[in-house]
Amino acid sequence: MIAAILQPGYLPWLGFFEQMHRCGTFVLYDDVQYTKKDWRNRNRIKTKEGILWLTVPVFSKNHRALKIKDARIDNTQGWDQKHLRAIRYWYGSAPFFNHYFKELENIIGRGWDLLVDLDIALIEWISSLLGLTRRIIRSSDLDLPQAANRQERIVQVCKAVGADELYDGQSARDFVDTEYFFNHGIKVTFQEYRHPSYRQLWMKENGFIPNLSIIDLILNHGPESLSILTGVYMKMPLPFIPPP
Repeated sequence: MIAAILQPGYLPWLGFFEQMHRCGTFVLYDDVQYTKKDWRNRNRIKTKEGILWLTVPVFSKNHRALKIKDARIDNTQGWDQKHLRAIRYWYGSAPFFNHYFKELENIIGRGWDLLVDLDIALIEWISSLLGLTRRIIRSSDLDLPQAANRQERIVQVCKAVGADELYDGQSARDFVDTEYFFNHGIKVTFQEYRHPSYRQLWMKENGFIPNLSIIDLILNHGPESLSILTGVYMKMPLPFIPPP
Protein backbone atom coordinates (compact mmCIF):
# COMPACT_ATOMS: atom_id res chain seq x y z
CA MET A 1 0.00 0.00 0.00
CA ILE A 2 1.25 3.46 -0.91
CA ALA A 3 1.25 6.26 1.65
CA ALA A 4 1.92 9.96 1.31
CA ILE A 5 2.93 11.98 4.37
CA LEU A 6 2.53 15.76 4.16
CA GLN A 7 2.18 18.61 6.59
CA PRO A 8 -1.31 20.11 6.39
CA GLY A 9 -1.56 23.38 4.49
CA TYR A 10 -4.09 26.14 3.94
CA LEU A 11 -5.95 25.67 0.65
CA PRO A 12 -2.98 23.72 -0.80
CA TRP A 13 -1.60 23.75 -4.34
CA LEU A 14 -2.30 21.15 -7.05
CA GLY A 15 0.73 18.97 -6.30
CA PHE A 16 -0.54 18.33 -2.76
CA PHE A 17 -3.64 16.66 -4.17
CA GLU A 18 -1.68 14.81 -6.85
CA GLN A 19 0.13 13.07 -3.99
CA MET A 20 -3.22 12.24 -2.43
CA HIS A 21 -4.40 10.87 -5.78
CA ARG A 22 -1.40 8.55 -6.03
CA CYS A 23 -1.70 6.99 -2.56
CA GLY A 24 -4.04 4.76 -0.61
CA THR A 25 -3.42 6.38 2.78
CA PHE A 26 -2.77 10.10 3.20
CA VAL A 27 -1.12 11.07 6.47
CA LEU A 28 -1.32 14.68 7.61
CA TYR A 29 1.93 15.22 9.50
CA ASP A 30 0.67 17.51 12.23
CA ASP A 31 2.86 16.68 15.24
CA VAL A 32 6.03 18.35 13.95
CA GLN A 33 7.30 21.89 14.44
CA TYR A 34 5.18 24.75 13.17
CA THR A 35 7.16 26.99 10.80
CA LYS A 36 6.46 30.67 10.22
CA LYS A 37 6.05 32.14 6.72
CA ASP A 38 5.29 28.69 5.33
CA TRP A 39 2.33 26.98 3.67
CA ARG A 40 0.65 25.87 6.90
CA ASN A 41 -1.31 29.12 7.19
CA ARG A 42 -1.20 30.78 3.78
CA ASN A 43 -1.55 30.38 0.05
CA ARG A 44 -1.94 32.39 -3.14
CA ILE A 45 -4.79 33.26 -5.46
CA LYS A 46 -4.82 35.07 -8.79
CA THR A 47 -6.00 38.65 -9.34
CA LYS A 48 -6.02 41.02 -12.27
CA GLU A 49 -2.81 42.53 -10.87
CA GLY A 50 -1.10 39.18 -10.28
CA ILE A 51 -0.71 37.11 -7.11
CA LEU A 52 -2.49 37.83 -3.82
CA TRP A 53 -1.46 36.08 -0.60
CA LEU A 54 -4.18 34.87 1.78
CA THR A 55 -2.69 34.45 5.24
CA VAL A 56 -4.38 33.10 8.36
CA PRO A 57 -2.86 34.95 11.37
CA VAL A 58 -1.47 32.60 14.00
CA PHE A 59 -0.24 33.13 17.55
CA SER A 60 3.32 31.98 16.89
CA LYS A 61 5.38 33.32 19.80
CA ASN A 62 8.02 30.72 20.70
CA HIS A 63 7.13 28.94 17.44
CA ARG A 64 10.22 26.73 17.65
CA ALA A 65 8.52 24.88 20.49
CA LEU A 66 5.12 24.95 18.80
CA LYS A 67 3.75 21.95 16.92
CA ILE A 68 1.42 22.34 13.96
CA LYS A 69 -1.41 20.65 15.81
CA ASP A 70 -1.22 23.25 18.59
CA ALA A 71 -1.01 26.44 16.50
CA ARG A 72 -3.93 28.74 17.37
CA ILE A 73 -5.56 31.22 15.02
CA ASP A 74 -5.68 34.91 15.92
CA ASN A 75 -9.33 35.61 15.19
CA THR A 76 -9.15 39.25 16.31
CA GLN A 77 -7.97 40.31 12.83
CA GLY A 78 -11.08 39.37 10.84
CA TRP A 79 -8.98 37.24 8.47
CA ASP A 80 -11.89 35.00 7.47
CA GLN A 81 -14.04 37.80 6.05
CA LYS A 82 -11.01 39.35 4.34
CA HIS A 83 -10.25 36.07 2.59
CA LEU A 84 -13.85 35.52 1.57
CA ARG A 85 -14.18 39.07 0.23
CA ALA A 86 -10.99 38.62 -1.81
CA ILE A 87 -12.13 35.28 -3.26
CA ARG A 88 -15.58 36.67 -4.03
CA TYR A 89 -14.14 39.77 -5.70
CA TRP A 90 -11.50 38.06 -7.83
CA TYR A 91 -13.35 34.83 -8.65
CA GLY A 92 -16.95 36.01 -8.78
CA SER A 93 -16.94 35.63 -12.58
CA ALA A 94 -15.26 32.20 -12.57
CA PRO A 95 -17.44 29.50 -14.24
CA PHE A 96 -17.90 27.43 -11.08
CA PHE A 97 -17.86 30.15 -8.43
CA ASN A 98 -21.57 29.80 -7.69
CA HIS A 99 -21.26 26.01 -7.43
CA TYR A 100 -18.69 26.02 -4.63
CA PHE A 101 -18.36 29.37 -2.90
CA LYS A 102 -21.17 28.92 -0.39
CA GLU A 103 -19.60 25.72 0.94
CA LEU A 104 -16.19 27.37 1.09
CA GLU A 105 -17.72 30.32 2.92
CA ASN A 106 -19.38 28.01 5.45
CA ILE A 107 -16.08 26.26 6.22
CA ILE A 108 -13.85 29.32 6.44
CA GLY A 109 -16.39 31.25 8.48
CA ARG A 110 -16.88 28.60 11.15
CA GLY A 111 -14.84 30.38 13.84
CA TRP A 112 -11.89 28.01 14.11
CA ASP A 113 -9.53 28.00 17.09
CA LEU A 114 -6.82 25.62 15.84
CA LEU A 115 -5.19 26.13 12.45
CA VAL A 116 -4.89 22.39 11.85
CA ASP A 117 -8.65 21.91 12.18
CA LEU A 118 -9.29 24.63 9.58
CA ASP A 119 -6.67 23.22 7.21
CA ILE A 120 -7.93 19.67 7.45
CA ALA A 121 -11.59 20.66 7.04
CA LEU A 122 -10.66 22.44 3.80
CA ILE A 123 -8.45 19.55 2.63
CA GLU A 124 -11.26 17.05 3.23
CA TRP A 125 -13.78 19.27 1.45
CA ILE A 126 -11.51 19.75 -1.57
CA SER A 127 -10.68 16.04 -1.74
CA SER A 128 -14.41 15.24 -1.79
CA LEU A 129 -14.96 17.72 -4.64
CA LEU A 130 -12.16 16.02 -6.56
CA GLY A 131 -13.61 12.57 -5.89
CA LEU A 132 -10.60 11.45 -3.86
CA THR A 133 -11.90 8.93 -1.33
CA ARG A 134 -8.61 8.28 0.44
CA ARG A 135 -7.97 7.21 3.99
CA ILE A 136 -6.86 10.42 5.74
CA ILE A 137 -5.06 10.16 9.09
CA ARG A 138 -3.45 12.67 11.42
CA SER A 139 0.01 11.55 12.51
CA SER A 140 -0.78 12.81 16.02
CA ASP A 141 -3.50 10.15 16.26
CA LEU A 142 -1.03 7.30 15.71
CA ASP A 143 0.47 7.56 19.24
CA LEU A 144 4.00 6.69 18.07
CA PRO A 145 7.02 6.32 20.36
CA GLN A 146 9.82 8.90 20.38
CA ALA A 147 11.97 8.59 17.26
CA ALA A 148 15.73 9.15 17.08
CA ASN A 149 15.47 11.25 13.93
CA ARG A 150 13.20 12.40 11.12
CA GLN A 151 13.67 9.32 8.95
CA GLU A 152 12.95 6.92 11.78
CA ARG A 153 9.73 8.81 12.48
CA ILE A 154 8.61 8.54 8.83
CA VAL A 155 9.33 4.80 8.90
CA GLN A 156 7.26 4.54 12.08
CA VAL A 157 4.35 6.32 10.37
CA CYS A 158 4.56 4.06 7.31
CA LYS A 159 4.53 0.93 9.43
CA ALA A 160 1.70 2.21 11.63
CA VAL A 161 -0.56 2.68 8.59
CA GLY A 162 0.55 -0.52 6.85
CA ALA A 163 2.42 1.13 3.96
CA ASP A 164 5.20 -0.60 2.04
CA GLU A 165 5.75 2.35 -0.32
CA LEU A 166 6.16 6.05 0.40
CA TYR A 167 5.22 8.57 -2.29
CA ASP A 168 7.28 11.58 -1.25
CA GLY A 169 7.69 15.11 -2.54
CA GLN A 170 10.38 16.16 -4.99
CA SER A 171 12.26 18.21 -2.37
CA ALA A 172 12.61 15.12 -0.16
CA ARG A 173 15.35 13.83 -2.49
CA ASP A 174 17.74 16.11 -0.61
CA PHE A 175 17.40 14.34 2.73
CA VAL A 176 15.67 10.95 2.37
CA ASP A 177 18.00 7.96 2.59
CA THR A 178 16.20 5.50 0.32
CA GLU A 179 18.47 2.64 1.41
CA TYR A 180 17.44 3.19 5.03
CA PHE A 181 13.78 2.90 4.02
CA PHE A 182 14.51 -0.14 1.81
CA ASN A 183 16.13 -1.87 4.78
CA HIS A 184 12.88 -1.35 6.66
CA GLY A 185 10.80 -2.83 3.83
CA ILE A 186 9.63 0.46 2.38
CA LYS A 187 10.10 1.59 -1.22
CA VAL A 188 10.40 5.35 -1.77
CA THR A 189 9.06 6.98 -4.93
CA PHE A 190 9.55 10.71 -5.48
CA GLN A 191 6.97 12.98 -7.02
CA GLU A 192 7.96 14.58 -10.31
CA TYR A 193 4.97 16.80 -10.81
CA ARG A 194 4.54 18.69 -14.06
CA HIS A 195 2.19 21.54 -13.42
CA PRO A 196 -0.59 21.64 -16.03
CA SER A 197 -1.75 24.77 -17.77
CA TYR A 198 -5.47 25.48 -17.71
CA ARG A 199 -7.94 28.28 -18.31
CA GLN A 200 -7.62 31.01 -15.68
CA LEU A 201 -9.20 34.42 -15.25
CA TRP A 202 -7.15 37.48 -16.25
CA MET A 203 -5.14 35.59 -18.91
CA LYS A 204 -4.88 38.70 -21.11
CA GLU A 205 -3.57 40.77 -18.22
CA ASN A 206 -0.93 38.44 -16.76
CA GLY A 207 -0.98 35.13 -18.63
CA PHE A 208 -0.97 31.76 -16.86
CA ILE A 209 0.27 31.73 -13.26
CA PRO A 210 1.20 28.31 -11.80
CA ASN A 211 1.52 27.11 -8.19
CA LEU A 212 -1.61 28.81 -6.87
CA SER A 213 -4.07 27.39 -4.38
CA ILE A 214 -6.14 24.61 -5.90
CA ILE A 215 -9.25 26.75 -5.52
CA ASP A 216 -8.04 28.64 -8.61
CA LEU A 217 -8.38 25.43 -10.60
CA ILE A 218 -11.64 24.30 -8.98
CA LEU A 219 -13.47 27.61 -9.40
CA ASN A 220 -12.41 27.75 -13.05
CA HIS A 221 -12.91 24.10 -14.04
CA GLY A 222 -15.16 22.38 -11.51
CA PRO A 223 -15.61 18.62 -12.20
CA GLU A 224 -12.70 18.61 -14.66
CA SER A 225 -10.23 19.59 -11.94
CA LEU A 226 -8.94 16.14 -10.99
CA SER A 227 -8.27 15.11 -14.59
CA ILE A 228 -6.48 18.42 -15.17
CA LEU A 229 -4.27 18.27 -12.09
CA THR A 230 -3.30 14.65 -12.77
CA GLY A 231 -2.48 15.39 -16.42
CA VAL A 232 -5.20 13.21 -17.95
CA TYR A 233 -6.93 16.25 -19.42
CA MET A 234 -3.72 18.21 -20.04
CA LYS A 235 -3.55 19.79 -23.49
CA MET A 236 -0.44 21.95 -23.14
CA PRO A 237 2.03 20.78 -20.47
CA LEU A 238 4.41 23.33 -19.07
CA PRO A 239 8.10 22.66 -18.43
CA PHE A 240 8.80 21.23 -14.98
CA ILE A 241 8.10 23.87 -12.33
CA PRO A 242 9.53 23.21 -8.83
CA PRO A 243 6.86 23.14 -6.11
CA PRO A 244 6.46 26.27 -3.99
